[in-house]
Amino acid sequence: MSVQTPRLAESELTPGVAVNGPLEQAIANFAAAVVNAKTVDPLITELVRLRCAQTHDCRLCGSLRNQEALDEGFDEIMQRKIASYESSDFSPEIIAALRLCDAMILTPADADTALKEELQRYFSPEQIAEICLDVMKWSQQKALVALRVEAPPWDEVTVLTFDKQGNPGFGGPAYKS
Repeated sequence: MSVQTPRLAESELTPGVAVNGPLEQAIANFAAAVVNAKTVDPLITELVRLRCAQTHDCRLCGSLRNQEALDEGFDEIMQRKIASYESSDFSPEIIAALRLCDAMILTPADADTALKEELQRYFSPEQIAEICLDVMKWSQQKALVALRVEAPPWDEVTVLTFDKQGNPGFGGPAYKS
């Protein structure tokens, strides 16, 4: 007996949610506003995005590298450290941002006074809010991941950019041979 995954109609994002409907537009507007916030260092933003991808097992997000972070020196050595960031040589501010990410996704009880104080040593209230919104933005696709419909259409790690309106763009390979 074979089990078939139900296919969604092209006009539906998920059952009952029409493409370009009000819910999809609201999510797109939120996502665009979040990626246009620029108070946090692009390397930290990228590390948070990739921590979300690892935690959610999002193949699409895991296959992308943000151009701004690449321009700031992001590389695959940094990417490999994300899974064990607590014992890595990342700076204390990066570790604090990744702890916040984990607290939001995995262990909300860890969002305690100690984490708040740690974050306040390295980030302004605006930056802490931006990191929280980044985690929310990069967690919105969990339903697609659960259904395994988030596979990237390419075989290599690919460049991710955003235009001034916050719309994503996908370029060629992130790393030149």
